[in-house]
Amino acid sequence: MKAKALVIGAGLSGCEAAFQLAKRGIYVELFEMKPHRKSPAHKSDLLCELVCSNSLRSDRLQNGAGLLKEELRRLGSFVMECADATRIPAGGALAVDREGFSKMVTERLKSEPNIKIVNEEVEQIPDEPCIVATGPLTDGKLLADIEAKLGEGLHFFDAAAPLVTRESLDMNKVFAASRYERGSDYLNCPMNRDEYFAFVRELVNAETAQLHGFEKEAIKVFEGCMPVEVMAKRGEMTLAFGPLKPVGLIDERTGQRPFAVVQLRQDDKDSILYNIVGFQTNLKFPEQKRVFSMIPGLENAEFVRYGVMHRNTYINSPGKLNSDFSTCMRNDLYFAGQITGVEGYIESIASGFVAGISLGRKLLGKEPVAFTNETALGALGNYAANYAGNDFQPMNINFGIMAKLQNPPRNKQERYTQIAFRALAKTDEIKDNI
Repeated sequence: MKAKALVIGAGLSGCEAAFQLAKRGIYVELFEMKPHRKSPAHKSDLLCELVCSNSLRSDRLQNGAGLLKEELRRLGSFVMECADATRIPAGGALAVDREGFSKMVTERLKSEPNIKIVNEEVEQIPDEPCIVATGPLTDGKLLADIEAKLGEGLHFFDAAAPLVTRESLDMNKVFAASRYERGSDYLNCPMNRDEYFAFVRELVNAETAQLHGFEKEAIKVFEGCMPVEVMAKRGEMTLAFGPLKPVGLIDERTGQRPFAVVQLRQDDKDSILYNIVGFQTNLKFPEQKRVFSMIPGLENAEFVRYGVMHRNTYINSPGKLNSDFSTCMRNDLYFAGQITGVEGYIESIASGFVAGISLGRKLLGKEPVAFTNETALGALGNYAANYAGNDFQPMNINFGIMAKLQNPPRNKQERYTQIAFRALAKTDEIKDNI
């Protein structure tokens, strides 16, 4: 009789986990509550929906996200394959056509004979072998059951950036370029000094949306997705040294570097939609229209999606999860995705990959795979399971959580290159065993 497993949630991690199980001959029931119910952040009925940015970040091996993606490619990640197939221009980053990506994942999983997609909401952890990949927006009875079994969850607030249409931009003010002359994949809205400071003044005084049930002083945001208005309140030059930094950008029309630059990244394969990079926000919708229309080139911008803010919940994983994302309380129960305390799209895919392979091998009676922290894959699981402090927080992949070199070079780029080459050599060894 064929082994069976359940996967709860069909986001990035759940889809990856389901495919890895099915690929190994495990029959999978993949539960997804859409379209019957959607979270406040979800809009599409498709699986593997990207709710914030359409970027999976840098592709450079000297960057943690770039290394993690290369490890996943070499080991046969299904979601990474779909991301590469729906890639759109984004300089040195991997960005995808948002809808095309979700469509490809959905169609391939629907055609997989070992996967049955069940459109039902799950309200408690099943007793069968299972991977819970319900994401950071898990709520209601299922969240209550998770907290009853693993302890009260932690949380922070995350935000998404708006989308505008290219045809509504004033291209007489916007120029195409990537930083340091690495192509022309971004649209850039240049600001002079007066325009920048006028924009910052309006931004910090704009009205924000109320986050129901939470007092202002209780709100904790993730640094990597900090609302642009919160960042601006740290100091009037914060944005100019952050998401609006003009470094590496020259406006060929003037031959000058602007005082500040707002970048727009392509969001779909047809170049119809553009994401305002770094503009995650909790401003009220009319305020987003008013303030962001002060940006040169966006005066008449059509906003097809406004930025929103939502609560993200995650398990206090150290001591509750093992490094393969299985639970300490039950060896056939796994968690995957941002609910485990990994932060980001690519990190979610990675945790689903590890959990899917690990549970699959367990059900088939095979030895576990050792994803050591010499690899980015192993380092993420090790962080979630073994973080020693009392302030566990979501973590993007970075070289700081990977195993140190014995004789590291002083030069940072050389050091990162050596760590990456060591990780890929280890990855190639693992590939022969999975």
